[in-house]
Amino acid sequence: MDQRNPFESPNTFKLHRAEYLVGFVLSIVLIIVHFGEIRWIPFVALFAYIDLIGYIPGAIAFRRSADGRIPKTYYVLYNTMHSLITQTVVIGLWLWLVGPEWALLAIPFHVLGDRGLFGNFLKPFGLPFEPATDPFYPRLAARLSARAQGVGGLVPGPGAADESDALVQEAGR
Repeated sequence: MDQRNPFESPNTFKLHRAEYLVGFVLSIVLIIVHFGEIRWIPFVALFAYIDLIGYIPGAIAFRRSADGRIPKTYYVLYNTMHSLITQTVVIGLWLWLVGPEWALLAIPFHVLGDRGLFGNFLKPFGLPFEPATDPFYPRLAARLSARAQGVGGLVPGPGAADESDALVQEAGR
């Protein structure tokens, strides 16, 4: 994955999740170390509000939809509430208005856990709200895997043309 190819192979996806998993584990360690100092009602509220606003409305709409199509608003709500940018702003406002406290660990615990444990990243408009394998992806992943084998231990260079180009063109339709 890079800025010109914003997709991930199965291996880079696992590595991406592992990075968030490290942060998730760190949040667990801090929760355990400061267990007695955490105000639990704010912790639960900070943990829950992310999904109460960002996930549950979209999940309900998705399940009620006959064809799985729902308004983009639900995607925007999910992505906004599960954004590290948004949650950093929330933490900053909390620090300013309420003050520092260990209950704020609920936010990284939630977001990093979603990404590291479950592989839930931001939702693109082009995919269903709930995870479902796009018919194109297994073919693309298989082609990337075949190309990764390379020749003589070398990976393909820039502009390497092969059947994956046809797959990319097909996806762009």
